[in-house]
Amino acid sequence: MKSARRRSRELAVQGLYQWLVANGDAGAVDAFVRETPDFKKADEAYYKVLFNAVVNNVDALRASFVPFVDRPIEELSPVEHGVLLVAAHELAHELSVPYKVVINEAVEITKSFGGTDGFKYVNGVLDKLAAVTRAVEISAETHAG
Repeated sequence: MKSARRRSRELAVQGLYQWLVANGDAGAVDAFVRETPDFKKADEAYYKVLFNAVVNNVDALRASFVPFVDRPIEELSPVEHGVLLVAAHELAHELSVPYKVVINEAVEITKSFGGTDGFKYVNGVLDKLAAVTRAVEISAETHAG
């Protein structure tokens, strides 16, 4: 059974997909997402944080993972792009969520909604991004074991 947080992430990615593809009004996309049947099973507050944070900081979030992608942003699938944006936000700003959880959630969502091997790409990019954004957490974990 999916957690409320997983549903929040999925809905944020679905909304971002629509926003990226249609280059549209974030408010209209948000309203549409909130009307979907799954929304009542999501953590509404967390969805709101994720969606709004990405929309309001999209350039900075993209800049954080651009060094780790092997193609222009425009060539990323909209699913991978949305997942990377959500995960980049979580790695940088949701420090209560362990980096391994952020990466795992991103991989699972990409498996559900993305192309066949998209999850491998997302995993590779996020591993490199986490090494930068969560270096202290990774170092503490390495030295604890």
